[in-house]
Amino acid sequence: MNEQFKTEQERFWAGEFGNEYVSRNQCAGVVAGNLTLFSQILSHAAPISSIIEFGANVGLNLQALKQLLPNAELSAIEINSKAVEFLQKLHGVTVYPQSILDFAPDRERDLVLIKGVLIHTNPDVLPDVYDLLHRTSSRYICLVEYYNPTPVSIPYRGEADKLFKRDFAGEMLDRFPDLRLVGYGFRYHRDANFPQDDATWFLLEKRPR
Repeated sequence: MNEQFKTEQERFWAGEFGNEYVSRNQCAGVVAGNLTLFSQILSHAAPISSIIEFGANVGLNLQALKQLLPNAELSAIEINSKAVEFLQKLHGVTVYPQSILDFAPDRERDLVLIKGVLIHTNPDVLPDVYDLLHRTSSRYICLVEYYNPTPVSIPYRGEADKLFKRDFAGEMLDRFPDLRLVGYGFRYHRDANFPQDDATWFLLEKRPR
């Protein structure tokens, strides 16, 4: 795995803090919540046969998607080596153990997913990440992130410059004229049965070439 990272945020998530995050985030309840979330999102999409997740951590999103789309081909990009060990144990998941900034798309996928990753990405490299998401997708891009109408930085577990809110989907729609918004929604942390971490999801679709 490449240790010559381009940003401080990459080093942060590849290192000990990222390892601690892996230890905290292994819960069957998360998969149940993800099943509800992705069922809602996928109801806005045409049939999907291939998915790649940017920043998959231990694969809780992919586990839910595998149940919903058992025949879909799944791939994951993950920077943290401890998380990669979990991903490699998931049957049928192709794993790219690297930073998303080092990823070179080998082919397009029907759905490109990024969930809770853009908020932890250095704002200076967001245009590069947007380009990667767009280039890797043959049809859909799904963003599930904290939303704010204007860019703002918020302390994260006592750390500065590690969590950023903004209108990620809006920036992508402005950047790529061939994208259109086909669905969006909000998941509340006080949902009685299927809570999510106050995340807003957006499903974008590429217009046919």
